[in-house]
Amino acid sequence: MRLLKLVAIFALFASCAFAQKQAPLPKELPPYGPEKTLEAPAVKIAKLDNGLTVWLVSKPGFPKLSYAVAVRGGFAADPNDRPGISELLSNTIDQGTKSRKARKIAEEFQGAGGDLSAAAYRDNIEVSTTVLADKAEAAIAVLADVLQNATFPDNEVALAKKNLADSLQQQEADPSFLASRAVAKVLFGTDPYHVISPTQESVAASTSADLRKIYAQRFRPDEAVFIAVGDFQNEKMMGFVKANFGSWKAPTESPIAETARFNPAPTHAVFLVERAGSVQTTIEFAAAGPLRSDPDYESAVVANAIYGGTFGSRLTLNIREDKGYTYSPFTTLNSFRAAGDFISHADVRNAVTGATYNEMTYEMNRMVTTSPTADELNQAKRFLVGIQAIRSQSRASVAGQLADLWVKNLPPEEIGIYGKKIAATTPDDVDAAAKKYFPASHAAIIAVGEGKVVREALAPFGIQIQPAP
Repeated sequence: MRLLKLVAIFALFASCAFAQKQAPLPKELPPYGPEKTLEAPAVKIAKLDNGLTVWLVSKPGFPKLSYAVAVRGGFAADPNDRPGISELLSNTIDQGTKSRKARKIAEEFQGAGGDLSAAAYRDNIEVSTTVLADKAEAAIAVLADVLQNATFPDNEVALAKKNLADSLQQQEADPSFLASRAVAKVLFGTDPYHVISPTQESVAASTSADLRKIYAQRFRPDEAVFIAVGDFQNEKMMGFVKANFGSWKAPTESPIAETARFNPAPTHAVFLVERAGSVQTTIEFAAAGPLRSDPDYESAVVANAIYGGTFGSRLTLNIREDKGYTYSPFTTLNSFRAAGDFISHADVRNAVTGATYNEMTYEMNRMVTTSPTADELNQAKRFLVGIQAIRSQSRASVAGQLADLWVKNLPPEEIGIYGKKIAATTPDDVDAAAKKYFPASHAAIIAVGEGKVVREALAPFGIQIQPAP
């Protein structure tokens, strides 16, 4: 064992000797232009007598608009014996109301120039559509009907259950899904945030009656936000909202309880998901991350962009550009209402499983010990502000961002504050965030692949390897 540890230490030192050398830019390339301050959308905030929160963003010009309605309660609120039932609910909410069948709902949205989408997340369910501006009134009427009067017909639910069961079976062959499911269980244990999808058992057991019960509990005006972004006048849109949602009544029972904050503190070990015959290994480092409301959130976002969140990041330059271990590594900071996580991901061929683990460990620790250069910081900040600028051009994107802020108990102004905080991030801010979130010893490692390959590749590092939960 002592020899194995010495081998691991030597490998780590050898990795530390590596210094990425970026190819010099062409001399004739012009310098960056001046940064432009992002203009946050002006949000009109209102609340109906029934408790429905309304956020309106009037953007005249392009003749389209987006609606989004978010209700609190997603996977984390699902009953213990029906994990992931929120996904089945979101798949069937538009399959019939008291006055419209599924086909009529689809045809009316298509007649308005769009269609209806519904998706379940850890903290909420969101229903959205983008339609032509001159069809705003017609579209909101159908949307309101779906949100207040969905019936979940038995035949439609049966078909949705079959489709969802087939989809889950396909996911079992996807190493990224297997890794994500294992990550959630390792980070969150029995906390409600460990659920990321339904199970075959929960799908089979779920009934139309179950869906109607959960729908009645969660789809209530005092636990929902209505968002409209696009070409409309605020006063006229408020009239549409009051006419279609004013009579929506909240049930007498209490709403879903607030989720208590959970700070993951995973065991620093390798959690193996056996995938017999696999020719590659999926490796994910998983650790705690910040909430969107935490004061160091933007600093952590910039640190992540420098580490692995951009194509020119340290991790990408190392294991893709320099060593060719993987085609497209990536890292993400996921912020939920009451928890956050930090994920670093790479799919690599079996032969470089150990080497990739070594380099990912090195790059995470290098974030802790090595401050960003001026170029790294500048490029990361410009990338993040630029992406935010692009997202701000899409009405659907703005509506989705606002819905996410509301779910996290944040005001709409945060959509503009974010870019300013990113632009103001300093090297010291990045260093502090890196020291808090990036030490490799704080992370659990999930490996999906051939068991024998993973064990032999990681044996020199002396790290505990155990089956994933």
